[in-house]
Amino acid sequence: MHSWSSGLSPHPGPALPRGQALLNDPLLNKGTAFTEIERDALGLRGLLPARVFTLAEQAARVLENLRKIKEPLDRYVFLTNLQNRNETLFYKVITDHLEEMVPLIYTPTVGQACLQFGVIFRRPRGLYVSIHDRGRVAEVLAHWPFNDIRMIVVTDGERILGLGDLGALGMGIPIGKLSLYTACAGVHPAYTLPVMLDVGTNNATLREDPFYIGLRQPRCTGAEYDAFVDEFVDAVRHVFPRALLQWEDFGNTHAFHLLQRHRQRICSFNDDIQGTAAVALAGLIGALRITGGALRDQRLLFLGAGEAGTGIADLFVAALRDEGVPEHEARARCWFIDSHGLVVRSRLAGLAPHKVPYAHDLPAVPRLDEALEAFQPTALIGVSGTAQAFTQPILARMSALNRRPIIFALSNPTSKAECTAEQAYGWSEGRAIFASGSPFAPVTCHGQTITPGQGNNVYIFPGIGLGALISDAREVSDAMFLIAARTLAHLVTPADLSQGRVYPALSQIREVSREIAIAVAAEAYDKGLSRSMPPTDLRTAVQESMFEPQYVPYV
Repeated sequence: MHSWSSGLSPHPGPALPRGQALLNDPLLNKGTAFTEIERDALGLRGLLPARVFTLAEQAARVLENLRKIKEPLDRYVFLTNLQNRNETLFYKVITDHLEEMVPLIYTPTVGQACLQFGVIFRRPRGLYVSIHDRGRVAEVLAHWPFNDIRMIVVTDGERILGLGDLGALGMGIPIGKLSLYTACAGVHPAYTLPVMLDVGTNNATLREDPFYIGLRQPRCTGAEYDAFVDEFVDAVRHVFPRALLQWEDFGNTHAFHLLQRHRQRICSFNDDIQGTAAVALAGLIGALRITGGALRDQRLLFLGAGEAGTGIADLFVAALRDEGVPEHEARARCWFIDSHGLVVRSRLAGLAPHKVPYAHDLPAVPRLDEALEAFQPTALIGVSGTAQAFTQPILARMSALNRRPIIFALSNPTSKAECTAEQAYGWSEGRAIFASGSPFAPVTCHGQTITPGQGNNVYIFPGIGLGALISDAREVSDAMFLIAARTLAHLVTPADLSQGRVYPALSQIREVSREIAIAVAAEAYDKGLSRSMPPTDLRTAVQESMFEPQYVPYV
């Protein structure tokens, strides 16, 4: 196993590999940037061209080649190959060009990458733990070559973005999320581990696909599934005792259950439930800085009642409760439309547990337009994965009800968005305050250019994770997500708001992550959730912990 020093900015130990083995290690490889002295000392003479390049020169070469590639998926493959060859150079390119690169390594391109993951598969990254590994999961985890893992993103591939059950092809999500942890919050890549829990897939087409990389069997469920995940959590606690676990893209049936079952057993959170909630709440708070309204006066109508929607509502209720609004009144300000219509008490017998608190004593309403008329919301939030569900009549009616209607089309990838930015602005006469899960280009409408906000979880989860790691937290509390949402909303500048944007520019994401990490770590120390003593200067401790993609001398 590689061994790294303590802290969150590890450096190679004294036993560096030499020669070709060093060039094949993406965490240590510098390629043509190895110095003359290093080439002699590390057995590299003759294995590289004679000229020594700087990191900046290497990055320029990468950009030159990347920008010649037209298709986003081909760019994703190019960057993946770079990451597998030289991680420092990969992260140098990403961090210096965040607005250009994040859509390539994550949404929206990662959705297409997952659909094609079996075809584009070149080199395994992370751990694939299958249901057939029952009884020896700890042994499988111990095969990982790094022994001080701090951040694990795990999925079972059942609900990948808005694309459904992709089974083992969903491994692109943990890989992408952890790349964002490094690029956006400076978590050193040596501390990160993507994990796929392969329990089969109910996608019959995939099971017949000759290039499918996972188990070709239906999903296991029930007690067998729970026992497998229990063993995985126990194995993580044993093999990587300082790791934080992020649950990602599990189906609704399992997502809430696993979070509640394990959040006290291991430091963990569910990004689809809690991260989405925080970024959406931050967007609402930002929108109110434009409209001048109060949070307690908002009425939220959700299209979609899964983990994302109810997670947003739960955090909205927590924020109102914090302002002194009784919980039952806060919940009454959230209505949900699912595949069967309005979530109401007459449907209790068939409702999933996470929907029950939002089942109101109202007549059944089957359609979104009818619920819109009955409730007259101030904000319409799409988390359904149903493309084009926010039609022109729906948005026109929202605009008639509200001077500045809040329209959040948060479903990913772009193909699943409930409406586009152009539609939201065009159908509201330019008055909508719009945010989406995937990026949209600025729109010129009624003589003004409006920059849509991207309500992407990347604004939240890297800072949450970094704060939890810095503070050595035992638990990621619900309060941390409320604090993160308020911190993010506070970082939106008047210039952002004047452009119609309710989130900071993506180019500021490292600063956003740093501020959220500071706030989250302070909460952990203040509430006794940390296993360590607070540093004398928390801000400096966070800043100094953040990995910067620069080459360090080996000799």
